[in-house]
Amino acid sequence: MPTQTQPATPLREFTQRLSSTPRGARLARRLTRYHLDGWGIPYDSELSDSVEAIVAELAANAVTHGRVPGRDFELRLTCHAHTLRVEVSDTLAERRPPQEPERPAPEGESGRGLVIVAALAKEWGVVGRDIGKTVWADVTAPGR
Repeated sequence: MPTQTQPATPLREFTQRLSSTPRGARLARRLTRYHLDGWGIPYDSELSDSVEAIVAELAANAVTHGRVPGRDFELRLTCHAHTLRVEVSDTLAERRPPQEPERPAPEGESGRGLVIVAALAKEWGVVGRDIGKTVWADVTAPGR
């Protein structure tokens, strides 16, 4: 009888719905630091700083560009072997980020978020959901 391959289960996982407000985005950042520290990734380590920056940018985009009044956004963190995945889901499917983020003008006041995500993540992307979309980013977690 052939053996079936089981999907890899996360070593660690955290999921939380948050209000689509600046306060919710700030809480997403703080919860990320807290859970990473609990998973053995210390505060102020390079990995913790990178993941926090990604969460900050994706959560800010969710509450700014993906907000639907009365609907929350969701933060999901998973750690598989050597990869930390950040997923931020919102309920507005119509506004999707560009495949290739363009560098903003030096004097521009916005548009740097996805450039930062692309620079810090091993890879990132967008997938649709029944309601809305999920923007995800994978970060290499050395020695995990």
